[in-house]
Amino acid sequence: MALTIETESRIYRSLRAISGITAHLVSLGFTIFVAVLARPGSSLFSWHPFLMSLAFSFLMTEALLVFSPESSLLRSFSRKAKVRFHWALQLLALLCALLGLAIISYNKYLNSKAHFVTWHGLTGLLTVLYASMQCVGGIALLYPKLMKNWTLAKLKVYHATSGLVGYLLGCASLMLAMCSLWFTTTVTGLSWYLSVLCPILTSLVIMNQVSNAYLYRKRIQP
Repeated sequence: MALTIETESRIYRSLRAISGITAHLVSLGFTIFVAVLARPGSSLFSWHPFLMSLAFSFLMTEALLVFSPESSLLRSFSRKAKVRFHWALQLLALLCALLGLAIISYNKYLNSKAHFVTWHGLTGLLTVLYASMQCVGGIALLYPKLMKNWTLAKLKVYHATSGLVGYLLGCASLMLAMCSLWFTTTVTGLSWYLSVLCPILTSLVIMNQVSNAYLYRKRIQP
């Protein structure tokens, strides 16, 4: 018997809820995993992987999942409260990323090593710069009257789309970090592959969320 539209919609929402919950757990678990590996405070360098995973794996993922209709931790809160929470998490993520970038730059300087010469270094720099611009662009949504020639709906679409690009850049930077000598000498075999899957999984969940909210014109109706 063919499934009704209502049943298909219910199944789809359930799958999105499960994937959202999984993203919450994976983003937190991966950040804890990196923290255990890096042991922040054991050296100057140790703060870099911890701060970057905290910024792009946990804080930024949570900042985006706050708008998920199925798995947001603030589902009962108003839209305005979610926006403020999103802004706070994104700002905190940016501060962690800037600090992580400053630390690795200073560490390279102390050890007389070249910086921004690897794909990871270049992608990481691009990601931090992009995240900075994205946060500045978010001000237009907090104060839409500043953009007189733009409708609020259009601003939301552009901000969400550009934010997705920034998040994917962050995930790409994390994946490239897992190809670094520091990570590959510590994490090998199945553990390495599972680690790489973490940003891939969360990026797929966020892509689906943003696409359904802003990019797909046709949606499944209950």
